[in-house]
Parts: sequence; C-alpha cells; structure tokens
Amino acid sequence: MSRPRIVVVGAGFGGLQALRHLERRIPSGAADLSLIAPNDYMLYSPLLPQVASGMLTPQSVAMSVHRMTRESQFIPGHAVGVDTSDRTVVVQRPTGEFAPVPYDRLVLAPGSLTRAFDIPGLTEFAYGNKTLAEAVLLRDHVLGQLELANDSRDPVEREERCRFVVVGGGYTGVETAASLKRLCEEAALRYPELRSEIRWHLVDIAPKVLPELGDRLGRKALTLLRNLGIEVKLKVTVREVTPDKVVLTDGRALPSRTLIWTAGVSPSPLMGTLDKPTQGGRLEVDTDLRVPGLPEVFAIGDAAAVPNVAEPNGSYCPPTAQYATRQADTVAHNVVNSILGRPLKEFRHKDLGLVVDLSGKDALARILKLELSGCSALAATRGYHLLATPSNTARARIMANWAIRGLTGGEISRLGFADDGQPASFVANEDVEYMDAEKARSEGARLLENMKERYG
Repeated sequence: MSRPRIVVVGAGFGGLQALRHLERRIPSGAADLSLIAPNDYMLYSPLLPQVASGMLTPQSVAMSVHRMTRESQFIPGHAVGVDTSDRTVVVQRPTGEFAPVPYDRLVLAPGSLTRAFDIPGLTEFAYGNKTLAEAVLLRDHVLGQLELANDSRDPVEREERCRFVVVGGGYTGVETAASLKRLCEEAALRYPELRSEIRWHLVDIAPKVLPELGDRLGRKALTLLRNLGIEVKLKVTVREVTPDKVVLTDGRALPSRTLIWTAGVSPSPLMGTLDKPTQGGRLEVDTDLRVPGLPEVFAIGDAAAVPNVAEPNGSYCPPTAQYATRQADTVAHNVVNSILGRPLKEFRHKDLGLVVDLSGKDALARILKLELSGCSALAATRGYHLLATPSNTARARIMANWAIRGLTGGEISRLGFADDGQPASFVANEDVEYMDAEKARSEGARLLENMKERYG
C-alpha cells in the first residue's frame, strides 16, 4: 500500500498548526505531508498593530515554516482550485504557472482576505493592516505624512497630512488606531508645530466598539480611546474616498490623505471552487470538520463554517485565531483516524475570551467571565500573546522588542518602503484568479495528465 498523501492549504493558525500536529501523530516516513501557501512563514497577525507602530520588528511575528516543521514539503503558491473527482489541488506558482498537487486527504485552511465594499475610491486609496507588508508600509506612510506636513507651509496640505481615519471598531481597528496614535505622539516630539494639528478618527457602522468584550469593557475601551485623543464616531461609515478627503455617511468630509480600512474580512474564494454549500463564503463542514459528501476533505479556520456545538443556539464558531488553533488539533486527529478507519471526534471548544492591547499601559481583557483593565489586563494580554505564539524564537524576539521599547523608548525612523507614495491598498487581496468547480476539474485533469506524460 502506498503512503497516504496529506495536503494542507494555508500556513496560518489553522493550517500550519494542523501540519505540526500531523507530524507529531504520524510516524516518520509513514505519509507524505505537504503544505501549500504563498509565503513560507506563519504570521502572528494579532500583533500586526504593534508592527505598524514599530513596537515589534516584522521578523518577530513571522515564524518560518521550515523551522517549525520537520519532514513536510513546502509548496509555494496559491491554491486556486480543487478537483475533488481526481483529488487534486490546482496551485498557481509564484511564476504564474499552474501545477497539480494530488491528495488522499486534504485540509483546507486558506484564511481570509480584507473585505472591500463598493465604495468609490476605497480600493484605490485605502490602506489595510492585515499582512506583514501592509503593516510595514502603513508605518512608513504615517511617518512620511508627518515629515511632509512639517515641511509644508500650506495649511490645507498640513491638515490633510495630519489627519488619519481608521474604519472598523473591532480588534484590529481599535489596536491600530491606538498604536499609531502613540507613534504620532512620539514623532511629534520632533515636530512641535504639528502636535496640535494631528487628528485621529475611528469610525464604525456598529453602535459600539469591541462588542465581543461586553458592555462594561466596551464602554471602557471607548473612554480609553477618547482619552488618547482619538475621535470615535459610531453608526457611521465611509461614503467616498479621494486622494485628499474621506466623506462619511453623515455628510461630513474630512480632509485626509490616510484612510486605514480594517472593517472585517471575507473568506478565501478557494472555498467556492468545491461546489459545496457555503455560509457567507465560508465552506460548511460537519462537527468532525469534514466537508459533507467529501469524506477525504476537511476545512478549518476563517474560511470554514464550523458548527459551534459548545453553544446551544446552533451558531458557527467565530473566525478567530483561538478557534483555528484548537480546530487544528482536532482535524489532525480526524485525518489520521479517517485513514486508519477509526471513529472521528467532533470539534468542541469553549471561548476563552479576548485581549486587547491599546499600546502604552492601556489594555483590556475578558478571560472567561473575568473582566480586567489596567496593569492586570496588560499582563494578561502580553502573557496570552506569548503563550499563543507557537515558536520559542518568536517569543524571544517579541519579549526583547517589548523590553527595548520599555527601556529606550520608540524608534520613529522611516524605512523608505512607501517612498513611491502609492497606498498599500489591500495588499492582502492579491491578484489571484480562482477557478470555479468545473474549471478546477478540467484544469486538474489536464495537469495530472501532463504530469503522467512527463514523469511516467
């Protein structure tokens, strides 16, 4: 009997952790393990706002796939289609060529993309903060705006460059606004004339920020943001974006050259290539994480609609790193058991809470039913991130960065990544054309035939 081919798509919290669990469960040489991902690192995305502010270096949150795995083969590229009839994943390599990757078991964990809306100017002029490239470019852009404003004597230009608008009152938006506001305060020490002109806005269509924290901590977060000098406007979103202004749905036009879009994510389009039911783009799976009708295919993470059996209301698991990490353990167990003909177990996890780092000494945390703020919340937040980081090397780098920041202060040098003046607009939404189910089947069959002719 040939060795089973197990393919994992995605190097995020779900995909890479699932691969590591598989390596631990399967004896060396007993199966062929492969990982398909565009980048050979796992990104610890919850700390991206601290990369954008310069508190952490980019390498601190990018964990090498090769260092975290032992025998698995890394296949660079985007999985753009799945031929379920021939059990083949169609991969678009960085060169643009297509290649087939056969599988006996498939774990889909491709993650999500920045969710864009049909707002004039949004994709042309907005900045994101979902990828490592976006975080680095965003920091450079913000510092560049202050440098240019300080060098200008035009009051209109100075106002546009000194006003920053963040859209999204969730975890990423709140932390990004708070972290970058503190970065601007540090930079303003160099530019005393700008200190009174710097304006930060946070807007969201929702009636409150961070609803996951609950009412009391949500109100506390709102107070902390306003105490930082961030103007928070709720029940409002963006109507139009131009190079020099942001128009809100309440009719307000804010002179600004920086819109940071963090208003949610959308599942990877890969999930639509299987011709199976989805929920808002998330591929539906059973409680054992298998795709109905495809016993050899599993799905986890942001792009999977996983029934939340721990909750009585029949909801789906939230698309968070916490759930994806726990799903990775269950899916590895079930992949192995499906090969061995053993019973599978259902995924069950009780939400442990949420931590929010507002930069400086401000933090909020909800751990189970315990609500924390102040120093205790900061300790819980930092401790959680260190425990959730799946690499000792990365933990050491993160702790060193925090210590350096605490002892020596921030570094506000611009690195030159945004010198061309172009926005890092939705870098996460790479220019990839995904296939529908029919095209995936035909392309997969063609590629397999070519491979047989070439290699026999």
